[in-house]
Amino acid sequence: MFSNSSKYAIKAVLFLALHASEKNKVMVKDIATPINVPLAYIAKLLQQLVRENLVSSVRGPKGGFYLSEANLNKSVINIIYVIDGEEKLNSCMLSLKKCHEETPCPLHNILSASRNNILNKLKNITIKELALDVYEGNSFLPL
Repeated sequence: MFSNSSKYAIKAVLFLALHASEKNKVMVKDIATPINVPLAYIAKLLQQLVRENLVSSVRGPKGGFYLSEANLNKSVINIIYVIDGEEKLNSCMLSLKKCHEETPCPLHNILSASRNNILNKLKNITIKELALDVYEGNSFLPL
C-alpha cells in the first residue's frame, strides 16, 4: 500500500520528531545511517517534505532539519500524500486502471473497507502522537 519512499519519509520524520528541535537541528547525514536509507535519497525526500511544510529546515553552518510545533501537529497521512500522491492510496490493489465501485476488481470489495479504515486512522493521528508512542515504548522503531 505504501511505497518504499513513503516508508523512508515516515521513518525520517519520526527520527526528527524524536531527535531534533529548533535549537538542535539534525543534518541529513545524521539521519541516513540510523534509518538505513541512502543519503541522497533521504535528502531528496526531506526536501519534498520541506516544500510542503511538513518538515522545517535552516541552511548554513548551524542549519539542518527539525520539526516545528506546526509540523508535529500535521497528520501522518500528509507525509504519504506528499511522497506518493493521494491517487496512489486510492488505486486498485491489483493495479487495474478501470477498477472502481461500479467495476470492482476481485479484491476491491474485500479490501476497500480495510483500506478506508487505515486511511482514516492515518488522517486522525498526528506526527507528534506517533512519535510519542515510540518515545513511550508503546511501539518499536529502530532509530
